[in-house]
Amino acid sequence: MEVSEEPKTQPFDLQKYVDIARRRHMFFLLPLLMAWLAVWCIGWVLPSTYKSSTLILVEPPTMPKEYVKPNVGEDLQDRLASISQQILSRTRLLLIIDRLDLYSTGRKKMSPDDKVNRMRKDIDIELVRDAQDNQITAFKISYTARNGRIAQQVTGELSDLYINANLAVRQHESEGTTNFLESQLDQARVALAQQEEEIRQYKGQHVGELPGQQAANLQILSGLQAQLGNEQEALGTAQQQRIYLQSLISQYRTLQGGGKAGDGSPTRLPVIEAELDRLRAQLADLSAHYTDQYPDIRNLKVQIAKTEKVRADLIAELHKQSTAPQADGGAGAHDLADATQNPALLQMQGQLHANQMEIGNRERAVVDLKNKIGDYQVRLNQEPIREQQMADLTRGYDQSKANYDELLKKKNESQMATSMEQLEQGERFRVLDPPSLPLKPDFPNRLKFCVMGVGAGMMFGLIVAGGLEFIDDRIYSEKEIKNLLPTAVISEIPEIASPGDERKSKTRAVIGWGTAGLVFVVILAGSAFNYLHS
Repeated sequence: MEVSEEPKTQPFDLQKYVDIARRRHMFFLLPLLMAWLAVWCIGWVLPSTYKSSTLILVEPPTMPKEYVKPNVGEDLQDRLASISQQILSRTRLLLIIDRLDLYSTGRKKMSPDDKVNRMRKDIDIELVRDAQDNQITAFKISYTARNGRIAQQVTGELSDLYINANLAVRQHESEGTTNFLESQLDQARVALAQQEEEIRQYKGQHVGELPGQQAANLQILSGLQAQLGNEQEALGTAQQQRIYLQSLISQYRTLQGGGKAGDGSPTRLPVIEAELDRLRAQLADLSAHYTDQYPDIRNLKVQIAKTEKVRADLIAELHKQSTAPQADGGAGAHDLADATQNPALLQMQGQLHANQMEIGNRERAVVDLKNKIGDYQVRLNQEPIREQQMADLTRGYDQSKANYDELLKKKNESQMATSMEQLEQGERFRVLDPPSLPLKPDFPNRLKFCVMGVGAGMMFGLIVAGGLEFIDDRIYSEKEIKNLLPTAVISEIPEIASPGDERKSKTRAVIGWGTAGLVFVVILAGSAFNYLHS
């Protein structure tokens, strides 16, 4: 079984690299100096640009949101993007370019579009956010130009444009919101007025049939029914009175046709007495069960009073006849027999006529009350239908009223917010740091170019020196010779250096160190010059 031998790792040979540095130091220092000089010259050839910056603070509204609610969009980033599009538009930028005569110098004459594109590249906007809630608290505007004062002036112009544009945008949005709410409120007002007119017309067409009038209709119907009962009862009493009067007149006429009794008194007096006794008995019977306000008791009392009056008139007439002279006896009998000349009969006929008129009036009243009762019953029967129709009308009206009230509230709040924006009490942009006047160019940074030149030179020098060392196949050390020999070296011959070789070696060392010192001094001097003149 064969065991493969692993290659031994060579230890780091510092002397080897020192020898290479001694041999190739000139090929490292010269490329280093050349590359550094190239980068240093590029730093001075490139045109200097100055950058002016200003910091604009975003101030919240002075009025708390609990009192006045803003009516504009609260997304500041979107509003800044919209404002930036307006400010960085071709028209706005050309006005600034023409007023300040920007981008007019140079070998190549630039077109207006090229100037606008160049200015957009020179403008930089950086947002500053709060570390806690990531809200935009400020933003930074920067502008780069060949002249520091021009950069400061343009930055000031841009900051003013942003501040004024923010005020204009907020006022425009606020007024637009208020105008929109006012137009919606006008439409809601027209719709509400139309629905109110429909409800008014509906109520006018169905007076007495509305749901809210049901209790009143029931009360009126109950009163009409009570009146109808009273009228019917009074009509019955009047009809009984008519029958009674008709019977009295009939009896009176019968007695007038039959003559007198043997003693000369009319035979109808006992009949009246009997009728009077009957009425009194009936009154006593009703009084035992009812009060004096009972309608039948009142009617009986009226009839008794009338009957007593008839009896009194008859007795007075008989008394007058008994005291009259005998010579006038034939004439008095004739007058008594004449019904048209009898005062009692005329009175009863008048009572009968009045009774008939009362009966006619009460019959008409009964018919009128029945018609009214029927009308109110129809109203009560229509109330469920009217209630459903009224509910349909009022449902849309309530929704329109709620929408109108909500729009009115929003419109009033929007008007307050618009007034706040017009008074510049809303969210504002305020310059926290005025545009700076750059005294040193922002580009190129020549100190950085020096460092970059050193790095580029060292890389270039290492590539040149390493490449030459790689393609050189000569042997420079005893160790390399020993590694090439198959056997070990038994003896060595020491190197014998002549005075000339020693002088050459010293000369190369002096030249090497002098070159290294020169490169160091040149780099140091160039860096100091850039620092002092940057």
